[in-house]
Amino acid sequence: MRIPRWLTYLVVVTVVLSWVPLALIARARQVKSAKPRIHVVPDMDNQPKYRPQSRNRLFADRRAMRPPVEGTVARGELREDDRLYRGAVGGVWVEEIPVPVTDQLLRRGRARYDIYCSPCHGLAGYGDGMVAKRADALQEGTWTPPASFHSELVRGRPVGHLYNTISNGIRNMPAYGPQITVEDRWAIVAYLRALQRSQSATVEDVPPELRAQLR
Repeated sequence: MRIPRWLTYLVVVTVVLSWVPLALIARARQVKSAKPRIHVVPDMDNQPKYRPQSRNRLFADRRAMRPPVEGTVARGELREDDRLYRGAVGGVWVEEIPVPVTDQLLRRGRARYDIYCSPCHGLAGYGDGMVAKRADALQEGTWTPPASFHSELVRGRPVGHLYNTISNGIRNMPAYGPQITVEDRWAIVAYLRALQRSQSATVEDVPPELRAQLR
C-alpha cells in the first residue's frame, strides 16, 4: 500500500516541530536575557508585595512597613534568665559565671577577646593595645585610656559587672552587645578571669608535679 504524499509531509513537519521546544530550551539555557523566564509552574516566584520603605495608602501614615506590636517577643527571644542575659538578679551582679566553664569555652573566649578587646586593652589586658598606643602617640587630648584588667578595681568586680560592661559599654567604651552573642560574652568573661589569674599566679597555684618545670 502506497503512503499518501500529504501524510509523509505531515509526519516530517510534525517531527521537525517537535524539535522546536528542545531548541528553545537549549537556547534559553545558553543566552542571557533581562526578561524573566517562562514559569510553567509559578510556585509563587512572582507575587504582588510591598517592598521595604514603600508606600501603602491603606494606613494613615502611608507606610507599608509596620512597627512591631508593643509588648510582643519573637519566638525564642523571651530571655527570662536574668543571670544569663543581664548578669544581674534583682539589681545585684552575679558572682558566678552562669554557663559551664570548659576548655572549649576558654578557647572561644580567647579568640573573641583577641578580636574585640585586645586592640584597646592589649593581649595581656594591661590597657596597652595597638589602638591605645596610637592614641597616646597622637596626643590629641580626647583619648580616655582603657582600663587595665589587673588593677584591684577591675579584679574586684563581679563577673556580672564585666558581662554588663561588654554588653552595654562603660564610659567611652561602646556597647559590644550588638556584635557579640550572649554565649561569647560569657566566654570572654571566663577568659578574662583566667587572664587575671595568670598575671597574679604564685608557685602554689601550679600543680606540684609541674613545679619542677618552672624556671
